[in-house]
Amino acid sequence: MGSQDEHTDGTGRRALLGAAMFGAGGAVLGLSGTARAATAGSAGHGGGLKSLPVPTVIGHRGASGYRPEHTFGSYQLALDMGADIVEAGDLVPTRDGHLVCRHEPEIGGTTDVADHKEFADRKKTKVLDGVSTTGWFTEDFTLAELKRLRAIERIPANRPHNTLYNGRWEIPTFEEVLRWQDEQTRRRGKQVWIYPETKHPTYFRKLGLGLEERVAKLLHKHGKDRRNSPVILQSFEPTSIQRLNKLVDNPLVVLLSGANTRPWDFVETGDPRTVADLVTPKGLREIAGYAQGIGPTLDLVITRKADGSLDKETTLVADAHKVGLILHPYTMRNENPFLPAEYRKGTDADAYGDAFGAFKRYFATGIDGVFTDNPDTGLLARQDFVNG
Repeated sequence: MGSQDEHTDGTGRRALLGAAMFGAGGAVLGLSGTARAATAGSAGHGGGLKSLPVPTVIGHRGASGYRPEHTFGSYQLALDMGADIVEAGDLVPTRDGHLVCRHEPEIGGTTDVADHKEFADRKKTKVLDGVSTTGWFTEDFTLAELKRLRAIERIPANRPHNTLYNGRWEIPTFEEVLRWQDEQTRRRGKQVWIYPETKHPTYFRKLGLGLEERVAKLLHKHGKDRRNSPVILQSFEPTSIQRLNKLVDNPLVVLLSGANTRPWDFVETGDPRTVADLVTPKGLREIAGYAQGIGPTLDLVITRKADGSLDKETTLVADAHKVGLILHPYTMRNENPFLPAEYRKGTDADAYGDAFGAFKRYFATGIDGVFTDNPDTGLLARQDFVNG
């Protein structure tokens, strides 16, 4: 671990490093798991990331294992299950400049737009981050038009039970999420955290719909743009996080996809580096200059063999902690196809495998938290881990 004194600027890195160091220190001191988690959970009465339990359980797009993702039904259930943070908001813009919460700008797979004959002529083929994509895109709709749509389950083959809730919820705006966060915090008597993401920021900037300024404006309006604000911002594009770093003081996280991939902003600007370059000690040091954490795919923490089973633990956790970055990898899901091969049970695509076994293996690497579609499973797995 690096010295805390290196990180005394106002970006929240010090608070994060403290939380990460405490997790390691607790293990060294031989505290029981319960004492470690409890102390980590009560360390920051003044708020900030130190106030979160470690490992932190983050409800991925809400509790999307049980409800259509990015709906208030999904967000609400994640809180009811006890998630420490709700990933409320993959943020994409409307034609009239509002931010809404959808996994992608293409909404054919997550809404009932195809059933709306009045929008049939909006179906288009576009090139989104180098990929030809056909469907309906949020930037071609006004907010009022999008509010006529309803959310549906994105992966019905894996989650047929979620289709029961198709059509029940509308598309939330980011501003509605910020108000909901305040309401839930009051109602539950404890601070509710959210973890929004800027989606395809380079693509949208070229369309004149820059995301970062819109995010910053709303956070400022709601008094949530500070170092200890309960809003962590994330993006797969490092330059989006660098831009946000100049606009707000919130904790910031760089998302990292497969080792051989390149962030799209790098492709656009001719930066030859891949994710493999970003996870080197040098790359992580650079990220620590403008962000407080990384959100790597789980395969960057433990690699996979050709058959899909887990292979070797990498040095990523230790290397990131060394420069004061926390790690919130993604995504743990209970269903067989999403688990490492050795934790699958049977061959049914929607059957649960040994998710607890997989959680245990990942928690043992020293990660600071994890995104999961099944917050209840994650919380039980954490209980097992800290008391183990």
